[in-house]
Amino acid sequence: MNRFAVIMAGGGGTRFWPLSRQNKPKQLLNISGNDIMINDTILRYKNVISIENTLIVTNKSQVSLLEEILLEQVPKNNILKEPIAKNTAACILYAALHLQKKYDNCLMVVLPSDHYITNVSNFRATLEKACLLAEETENLVTIGIKPSFPSTGYGYINFNKNILKNGAYEVNEFVEKPNFEKAKQYLSTGDYLWNSGMFLWKTSKIIDCFQRYLPRIYNNMMQIYKDIGTEKEEEAIANIYPTLQNISIDYGILERSDDVIVVPGDFGWNDVGSWDALGGIFSPDDHGNIVRAKHIGLDTKNSIIFGKDRLIATIGVDNLIIAETNDAILVCPKDKAQDVKNIVDILKQKGMINYV
Repeated sequence: MNRFAVIMAGGGGTRFWPLSRQNKPKQLLNISGNDIMINDTILRYKNVISIENTLIVTNKSQVSLLEEILLEQVPKNNILKEPIAKNTAACILYAALHLQKKYDNCLMVVLPSDHYITNVSNFRATLEKACLLAEETENLVTIGIKPSFPSTGYGYINFNKNILKNGAYEVNEFVEKPNFEKAKQYLSTGDYLWNSGMFLWKTSKIIDCFQRYLPRIYNNMMQIYKDIGTEKEEEAIANIYPTLQNISIDYGILERSDDVIVVPGDFGWNDVGSWDALGGIFSPDDHGNIVRAKHIGLDTKNSIIFGKDRLIATIGVDNLIIAETNDAILVCPKDKAQDVKNIVDILKQKGMINYV
């Protein structure tokens, strides 16, 4: 069965403001020091999925920059343009219909564009196992991450560790981001994995699931199925996308299906969702600081300091995030890192779009 990777790359990375912006979001930035995050993502599955078999779903406003910096092995006509963001369900069905029409039934591996993984060999082994399960069964397969601490920034997957189904575990439910006490409880039971947002299924299976569980999105998208892959596609998508439900694939399908199984993974995963996640990429110095800037500090500890050209000087600072770009500066406690996206919302409400 042909394998294709579908990279979801339309997000704005708002919790990484002010570095991540709408016209150059997190997935198009080099945060790790290796390559831009989307290229790192693509190279990571080499030998499991052909790089040429990569589809990318992104916002049309990001396409020009993406084409400039994307790996040349990825065909430019494999970039699918969303006119507006409509959450993960819409973009997954768009990609599934594209693959189904062009290649008939095939394996679809859905991956976020902006994760960081330290153990690539373990990742590839886990991905290969999940691919085989999705190819050989009619299950919806997800990869769950073995939690290493009680995170309040990740969603969780509750699984039945006593029921193996086709070599993976049966999923009981998907759980939203918990508070700290609940996260500690999840960790102690051993019945929970972090939700990585990585999914695998046959195109025929997921399209059938849309017809069953999200019929409005399915029926609307099927109106333009004949236009997919033609010169009429962009106009058709622009007309139909605003009518689609804004709903996640987790809530719309995975939470309703009895066919979901999870493959546990342990490969040094970090979704780099917010500034405080940089600790999973860079080792702190002797004072607990992660510094990626011109910096001089006195009595500065346990902080994240990120900048470009200007010198950042700190005195008596503890547990802060300080991020500087050409036109904006962010200062906040590390335990408020998840709230940075609220600043972006306020900027939009005030019409300060040039900062978004």
